[in-house]
Amino acid sequence: MFSKSKINEPVQKDTDAATQQDQPSVQSLAETGSFKASTPKVKPPASVISADLHITGNVKTTGDIQVEGTVEGDIRAHLLTIGETATINGEVMADDVVINGRVIGRVRGLKVRLTSTARVEGDIIHKTIAIESGAHFEGSVQRQEDPLTKATSQSKPVVASSATSKP
Repeated sequence: MFSKSKINEPVQKDTDAATQQDQPSVQSLAETGSFKASTPKVKPPASVISADLHITGNVKTTGDIQVEGTVEGDIRAHLLTIGETATINGEVMADDVVINGRVIGRVRGLKVRLTSTARVEGDIIHKTIAIESGAHFEGSVQRQEDPLTKATSQSKPVVASSATSKP
């Protein structure tokens, strides 16, 4: 009625051999075209423009950039982090912009954050913005639903002119 348990005895598994026979090989899956990679794409690390690097010209990427040096030109990226020692002289466009250093020019971003060490001289066009206490900012702030698309016709104020007519 009762049997002795084999808990303390080592168990020999033949399941490894069975599972190898049940599953098709990687080569056969690749040949049939039904093989799919199980690992997701790994996001590459941010490109770094170091403090001793000076770039003259535009920088454009779909990835992330961390700037510690000087860029004289426009920057376009997904996530742009401007370090405390960095200086950008041009337009900045990114989905997320974190400014710790100096920007001279327009800033466009879905999310823009000026930290306490930021110095911005130019207009900021954003969807959401955060400005920490101590940040230096000279310019205007404008909220847009999609700040990354440049408007083809900039809204200009209408100037009334007086015209005199002779009878």
